[in-house]
Amino acid sequence: MNIAIVGLGFGAEFIPIYQRYPGANMYAICQRSQDKLDEIGDQFGIEKRYTSYEELLKDPEVDAVHINTPIPLHGIQSIQALKAGKHVACTVPMATTVEECKEIVRLTEETGLTYMMMETVVYAREFLYMKDLYEKGELGKVQFLKASHQQDMDGWPDYWPGLPPMHYATHCVGPVLGLTRGEAETVSCFGSGTIREELHEYYNSPFAVETTHIKIKDSDLTAHVYRSLFDVARQYRESFEVYGSKKSVEWPLIEHDPLVVHTAKKPEPEIPENTECPDFAHLLPQEIQPFTQGGVYDEDDHQHLSFTQGAGHGGSHPHLVHAFMEALLHGKHGYPDARESANITCVGILAHESALKGGELLKMPEFTLRKS
Repeated sequence: MNIAIVGLGFGAEFIPIYQRYPGANMYAICQRSQDKLDEIGDQFGIEKRYTSYEELLKDPEVDAVHINTPIPLHGIQSIQALKAGKHVACTVPMATTVEECKEIVRLTEETGLTYMMMETVVYAREFLYMKDLYEKGELGKVQFLKASHQQDMDGWPDYWPGLPPMHYATHCVGPVLGLTRGEAETVSCFGSGTIREELHEYYNSPFAVETTHIKIKDSDLTAHVYRSLFDVARQYRESFEVYGSKKSVEWPLIEHDPLVVHTAKKPEPEIPENTECPDFAHLLPQEIQPFTQGGVYDEDDHQHLSFTQGAGHGGSHPHLVHAFMEALLHGKHGYPDARESANITCVGILAHESALKGGELLKMPEFTLRKS
């Protein structure tokens, strides 16, 4: 399978993973800046280079694109690729509007092409550890799910200033739905606090924090997620917590601290236990196992922000590539697929709409639910 990577900031992290993946050919790269394009192309020995996305899509040798461009481009570029007959992997979120999400779902079902949203948290080692406990029955009955994503986006360019927190919520929505492979049915969200006034004009959104409750379809479960981007004092944190009848697992409050596992019916002081999360590289082809522990650059001053903020997304990058390639090469289910990605993404879009309406309960669109 000939893979083209579009966007070479975060996108460069994936180049050597594809280069070593059995059955993948790291065929082409695309970047608007010729200097950046040549720097990365020379570094990784990639000959096929494009400064135009539209020209790349005309190349009949390209089988699949992996999109790592700015958020506002995700929807339209995924749509363009599907219309050009290319499989799509796209970094989060899927799109910025419900209409774009709907069109991506329509195109995948019309063409049979693969679409996968590359949500890092549902392949992070911490999530995989909790998923392993869940599948073994060690959690007992799952009773409640909680997740957060807090980050200081001051100084980030272009589309970030004033962005409504829930518009970039997949890192906390993904895991609360992904553990049980649940689907959001309804959402209700409240805004809390106020960002400084000069940030309001970008999106007509004042909220410092948005906090959302999700009702999970065909289940007695609900989930609580919260998100902040500006004017909230907090170290970077992507977190996911699961509360079961036998065991519960909580993400550390401080990055690099251990997980806390609570076990029921022990003497009260013995209920919580600090637990070092195991790595899950053994689930991967041997060629890409090392990438759960590091990025593509050795020097600290060249590390992408996903490593300086976010600890390399919990070793998820090679797991994402593996899931996408398994879908392309062997027809396996690449979670999340188009409908699942739309469900995860539209939770955030509808949640912000709910916050603007004072917490009104909103129902997820039918196209975001799996076909019965």
